[in-house]
Amino acid sequence: MSYIGQSVKRTEDRRFTTGKGKYTDDIKLPGMTYAHIVRSEYAHARINSIDTSAALAAEGVVAVFTGDDVAHIRGVPCGWQVNFKDGTTMKEPAHPLLCAVGTTVKHVGDGVAMIIAESRAAARDAADLLVIDYEVFPAVVNGAEAIKDGAPLVHDEAPNNMAFDWAIGCSPEEINAAMDSAAHITTLDFVNQRMAPNAMEPRSALGNYDDAMDSYTLWTTSQNPHLTRLLLCAFVLGLPEHKVRVVAPDVGGGFGSKIFHYTEEALVIWASKAIGRPVKWTSTRTEAFLTDAHGRDHVTKAEMGFDTEGNVVGLRINTVANLGAYLSTFAPAVPTYLHGTLLQGLYTTPKIRIDLVGAFTHTTAVDAYRGAGRPEATYLLERLMDKAAIEMGKDPAQLRLQNFIPPFDGVTQPGYQTQVALQYDSGNYHAVLERGLEMVGYEAFRKEQAEARANGRYLGIGFSTYIEACGIAPSAVVGALGARAGLYESAQVRVQPTGKVSVYTGSHSHGQGHETTFAQVVADKLGIAMADVEIVHGDSDAVAFGMGTYGSRSLAVGGSAIIKSIEKVLEKGAKIAAHKLEANVDDLEYADGKWTVKGTDKSVGFGDVSLTAYVPHNYPAGLEPGLDFSSFYDPTNFTYPFGCHIAVVEVDVETGKVKLNRFIAVDDVGNVINPMIVDGQIHGGLAQGIGQALLEGVQYDETGNLTNASYMDYCMPRADDLPMFETDRTTTPCPHNPLGVKGAGEAGCIGSTPAVVNAVMDALTPFGVLDLEMPMTPQSVWRAIQSKTEGCSA
Repeated sequence: MSYIGQSVKRTEDRRFTTGKGKYTDDIKLPGMTYAHIVRSEYAHARINSIDTSAALAAEGVVAVFTGDDVAHIRGVPCGWQVNFKDGTTMKEPAHPLLCAVGTTVKHVGDGVAMIIAESRAAARDAADLLVIDYEVFPAVVNGAEAIKDGAPLVHDEAPNNMAFDWAIGCSPEEINAAMDSAAHITTLDFVNQRMAPNAMEPRSALGNYDDAMDSYTLWTTSQNPHLTRLLLCAFVLGLPEHKVRVVAPDVGGGFGSKIFHYTEEALVIWASKAIGRPVKWTSTRTEAFLTDAHGRDHVTKAEMGFDTEGNVVGLRINTVANLGAYLSTFAPAVPTYLHGTLLQGLYTTPKIRIDLVGAFTHTTAVDAYRGAGRPEATYLLERLMDKAAIEMGKDPAQLRLQNFIPPFDGVTQPGYQTQVALQYDSGNYHAVLERGLEMVGYEAFRKEQAEARANGRYLGIGFSTYIEACGIAPSAVVGALGARAGLYESAQVRVQPTGKVSVYTGSHSHGQGHETTFAQVVADKLGIAMADVEIVHGDSDAVAFGMGTYGSRSLAVGGSAIIKSIEKVLEKGAKIAAHKLEANVDDLEYADGKWTVKGTDKSVGFGDVSLTAYVPHNYPAGLEPGLDFSSFYDPTNFTYPFGCHIAVVEVDVETGKVKLNRFIAVDDVGNVINPMIVDGQIHGGLAQGIGQALLEGVQYDETGNLTNASYMDYCMPRADDLPMFETDRTTTPCPHNPLGVKGAGEAGCIGSTPAVVNAVMDALTPFGVLDLEMPMTPQSVWRAIQSKTEGCSA
């Protein structure tokens, strides 16, 4: 049976749907204590003093630690370096585990003390007994305002609050000449608003020091347990790696926010040794809003130039990316190498330049959130394209088709070299848009739209065609770009004597269905049953090393590492089979779980060969026993999924309410292992992207207080906000990995947001509304209509 391409039900769902999943907060150890982090209520203030005496005396309290107790510990490091244009080193202020007396807190939620007690309730109650004297200073929360002269400084060592400035593309002279030659220039000033990740499971960390073994175990809600161990050992606590075990058990969603190493992970490990007992910390939902790394938050001015025929001649961009108060693990890479390098989009734009500043503010750190830079690039390009179509009186679909890169497969034709460093692997961009037009019934919709407008109903259609870079690598390239880690993946395939297979992968699932998809790949390649395959992940003691799951890399990188190990298993198995069959290895072929001598019915099964490998009585001379192989796979290039998303909306001009009537997504993610899982990934991404367009956004007031840090105030999409999604796929295999896969985890979130915004703008064209900031709430839409209606004011 072939498993690849089949919609196999997820095997891991049985434990999740029956309540048998095991998450970090489910773990209970003998003598376990509970930690509560006392956090600053101010965005910018000096700690003059902390009186812990009353808290220490409270019932059930085991210990109280402040920043002075951990001041000797190095702070949490950043994992990516982006230097200034002139080569000056990036500003990288320390991120302490807790802020000490005499230092300043940098954002609301910054940790100032840790209370450890016999119960969560006792720890939280004791927090009210701490007496902290703050001297409050002015704060700055907007990245563009932060880099202006006179703005409050977040860090003394970062003048003008600049972490770095950066550029990519052609020279200033070249882009200016290209724009000067344009017959038409479309300009867009916009904010890609800050987003909270809102994973279903809040972050949690449990640290345990074993005095007898002088070793540490950390259970944590991580997408990347091996990286957490590396940073803990090499940078933060200075511990030997063989003395530290990091386990990420079942993880309830991440969307990027659980890639990073957080202060709480180091604190519970350190505190466990300090008090001689296990220490657990679990975030509340409000803490999650305040401390989980946020996403997006760009302030941008973008200009796209066209010639008289409507061909793009240049793209000029200036962006300020808000990085928050501290540099999170991959924060510098997101607005630069995951955003700036994707500004070619699907278009043949000959001249591109972006100038970007990474700014510190008195806000929560900003890092990768589903899509991570790719949604920001796509939003910029696709909003410009639709606005330009309106301004030039052109059809938005035809304008895109006119400017698309021609089809190429990356095999018979070379990959497409962009103007912003990357080389696309393969693509047929016309096909996804043409399929989307067919699915939506474009010509019929335009007729329906005209009739509806004549009757006072305002329908709109919006397009978004996107490309993303996934499976980020090779390591040598990303290292040259500032990465402080390799971006390969590892896999061990261990064949047991009975022919059952255990796979140890450095990728880590937090909802993607790895235990199903990886098992499908292994079962298909070995010709065995999926039930005979075990997938092990998330434990640094079980898996030698790994780089985790993010950036839609699991199959393209982790799956390819598994394939490499399978190939080694089959190569050695063929030698054993040839010996048993008294044949030459070159005369064998492998299919359906057995080796057969070509042209004969002589064969030996996978299970027989597996047993022989471990009971080597009749065995090839000089061949070592066992059937167990490990591999590391470092890709030769990124993979580049692409697609077309189309939104159809109706705007109620009396209330400003936007109703999403239809949503069409045609994606090309390369070869598909499990269509049902891919559809699920697309659906989830669409919901998040639509949420950004219409509902979501983190809001700070001018003092740095996060004003919507709860689900009563932060609006998440619900089922009745969304239509039934209409999905389809084209297939353009990746030419450089053995599975031909590209990645699907982020696609829905990348293309959907501008499609919805473009649809609303299309509906509001009769009113002369050409742009609106997200989220497009009923209030903001209604005000925009009123501002354009004669005799009314906003």
